Amino acid sequence: MPFHFRFGPADLLRCRFSLSPRWETQEAVRVLLQPRRHAYHLPWLRQIRAAAAGLDLRPLWLLMPDAGHNPDFLSPPPTGPSVTFEEELARVRAADPGAAREDLRRSLACTPGALESEAGQRMLADPARAVQELADLYERAWLALVAPHWPRLRALLEADILFHSRRLAAGGLEELFDGLHPDLRWSGNTLTIDRRNHHDRSLDGQGLLLMPSAFVWPEVVGGYDPPWQPTLVYPARGIGGLWTASAGPTPQSLSRLLGRARADILCALSDPASTTALAHRLSLAPSTVSAHLKALRAAGLLISSRHGHQILYERTPLAIALISPSGV
Repeated sequence: MPFHFRFGPADLLRCRFSLSPRWETQEAVRVLLQPRRHAYHLPWLRQIRAAAAGLDLRPLWLLMPDAGHNPDFLSPPPTGPSVTFEEELARVRAADPGAAREDLRRSLACTPGALESEAGQRMLADPARAVQELADLYERAWLALVAPHWPRLRALLEADILFHSRRLAAGGLEELFDGLHPDLRWSGNTLTIDRRNHHDRSLDGQGLLLMPSAFVWPEVVGGYDPPWQPTLVYPARGIGGLWTASAGPTPQSLSRLLGRARADILCALSDPASTTALAHRLSLAPSTVSAHLKALRAAGLLISSRHGHQILYERTPLAIALISPSGV
C-alpha cells in the first residue's frame, strides 16, 4: 500500500534540506547486509573489507528488516542543516529506555525469529543497556567504514542539496519531487511513495525534512512516527562517480572542455585546498585562482566549506567523474 505525506499550507513553507553522517553510517552498514546495494559501492567495499571484518554488525543487522519498522531512536532526524556525527550520536545515547524498548520490539517483530532470538530478548530485557551498546557499535562503524571517506561523501551530499535547492527555487515542490526518485508522486497537497507498507501522516505544520544519501540507493525512504520530524531520504545525484579515482595529469580532453587553467585547478584538488594553497601549487596569482574557483563552483564542479579562517574547495562527484579516464 502507498505511503503518504499530507501537506498543509504551513508545511509548504517549512521544507528544508539536511545531511546526516549518522544516517550514512547506518546505510553503509546496511550495504554490507544487502548485496543489491553494492553496485555503485564496490571500490568502497574493497577498501573497507578488512575494517568491516573486525566489526560484529549482527546486532544492527537484526534491526534492519527487509520490510517494516526500523528503530526511530537510532536515527533521529538531524536538527540543523549540517550536524556532526558526535552530535547525532549524543541524541541516540539520550534515548528514553522505555520508548526505545517499544521501538526495538516493533523492529524485531518485522524479522521472523528475531523477537524470540537470544540477542533480541537481551535487548528487550535491558533497553537502557541496549541503547548504549548499539550506539557504541555505530560509533565503531562510523570510525571504520565512513569517517575516512566523509569528505568525499559530504561533497556529494552538499552538491546534491545545492542542485535541488535551485530546482525548488525555480519550480517549487512539484518540480523538486518530480526529480528526486521515480517512486515519488506529487498530487494536490500529498506526496506519495510507492511502497508495500502503508503509512499516512499529516505533517501538521512541521514541514518535511529532505535528506540525500549516498548509501540508500536504490531506495527512497520515508518515515518517522510522531514526535519525530517527518523525513524523506533519497539517493543523492552523482553516486556513479563517487568512488572514481582521478587520472593524475590533466587530461587534454578536459583542458579543451574547461580551459587549461580551470582543468589544472580541478585536477590539483586531490584534497581540499584553499585559494592560497592552490595559487602556490600552480604558480598562479591568487586573484586568478579565485576567479576560476568561483566559475567551477557555479558549474557544480566544486563545493566550498569554511574551516576556521580558511575556505576550502573540493571536487564534487561530477568533477571526479570528469577527471577519470572515461569521464570526458
